[in-house]
Amino acid sequence: MTMEIGYHASHEQFAPSRLLRLARQAEDAGFDAVLSSDHLFPWSERQGEAGFAWAWLGAAMATTTLPYGVVTAPGDRYHPATIAQSIATLLEMAPGRFIPALGSGQSLNEHVTGRRWPTKDVRNARLAECADVIRRLLAGETVDHDGLVRMRAARVYTLPPTPPPLFAAALSPETARAVAGWADGLITVNAPPQKLRAVIRAFRDAAGSTKPVHVQMHLSWAHSDDEVRAQALDQWRTNALPPSLNEELEVPAQFDAATAHVPAEALEDSIVMSSDPARHAEVLAEYAKLGVERVYLHQVGVDQEEFVDFFGADVLPELRSG
Repeated sequence: MTMEIGYHASHEQFAPSRLLRLARQAEDAGFDAVLSSDHLFPWSERQGEAGFAWAWLGAAMATTTLPYGVVTAPGDRYHPATIAQSIATLLEMAPGRFIPALGSGQSLNEHVTGRRWPTKDVRNARLAECADVIRRLLAGETVDHDGLVRMRAARVYTLPPTPPPLFAAALSPETARAVAGWADGLITVNAPPQKLRAVIRAFRDAAGSTKPVHVQMHLSWAHSDDEVRAQALDQWRTNALPPSLNEELEVPAQFDAATAHVPAEALEDSIVMSSDPARHAEVLAEYAKLGVERVYLHQVGVDQEEFVDFFGADVLPELRSG
């Protein structure tokens, strides 16, 4: 199997210092890449972390040799010129080892600017504008722009040897189709096969079949199915919320209130929950058949160290030999 298997560094759940150790452990265990989240707030007060992703990425990329990715939202909390400069600096230090993915964001992280949270169609239009100006800045242009984002005489002086591909983040076929005009690749999340296939097909139908697709796979693994379900419910129950609500709530307490009575069964479509490593390997093999180039594994439970070592020793070699 040629599909790469990466590790997801969840800043909402773990302190940056621990995630640095986990990134090095993932490299030693045979993972192919690392994906970083980028949050100002955690999803839940039970998680209780939210380190600054861009500072962490610099440290992690300096202490490992793996390629990295991040899903970030330009246009509100981050001005696109700031994101362009951050991308350029990382790639100047580590050429070819970083793929940024741009998304329309969640109010959870963006409400702190005090601006009115835009509707989804406006966020998609703003995202396209941000992608365009970021691409131009990474090409060394001086950029003026007056639209849903504003920019005057912006320029990034320290540039990477080669501008990176700009991926787009999308959770629905509609958004995947909307971003296809500007994105060099797509990152999405695991979903029931029919839904995931529809998202990938929508992107490839509009963007062409040669652009890569990455998937973030939320999974829960432990030694018993009771533990599997308990940790998924404790740490990642917000996956039960529809995007229309997930993108609108502002603070962790609201997410906790909205999901207080969610049963574990409500997570079955969005988290691969099993104590059997063969089940996780089966899902990964299905993604490979869909032509996915890279999957990032997000173990939603708090015991990351055992997960990294176990999957590195027992799951990844089996997939690669199969």
